[in-house]
Amino acid sequence: MTPRWVVRSSFVLAIAALAVSVYLTIAHFTSPNILACSASGAINCERVTTSAQSRFLGVPVAVLGLVWSVGIVALCSPSAWDSHALWIRGARTSLVSVGIVFVLWLVYAELLVIRAICLWCTAMHLLTFALFVLVVLFGWSPQSRTFRPPR
Repeated sequence: MTPRWVVRSSFVLAIAALAVSVYLTIAHFTSPNILACSASGAINCERVTTSAQSRFLGVPVAVLGLVWSVGIVALCSPSAWDSHALWIRGARTSLVSVGIVFVLWLVYAELLVIRAICLWCTAMHLLTFALFVLVVLFGWSPQSRTFRPPR
């Protein structure tokens, strides 16, 4: 059984990630000026969110983050954690793994390509990292590796 604090914490982190991604998506489609973040120096949300790296395969990274967040909210919901379905555990682990790989690429892009940091993006990166840690450490209990029919 997954500890209750893990279930609650992952769900709260997923909801927070959804909120940040909604905010970043709104800023992308309206104006980066609505971002409550510095627009000069090393911390420059506008430079990051309007850079060439703010798109991946033609899709805004903010939209990809929003889609990812919706999926992770569903997979980190208490009912998903309580499920004995192996595909749910696998999907949750796969989604956070894809998320952390993408975060590593985005941090590289911010630090070495764009040479600016977006605080809202950093918040999303930290939430993704925390979800990754929780899911990897607690997502696969020894009981979940064997099939058990529902009671």
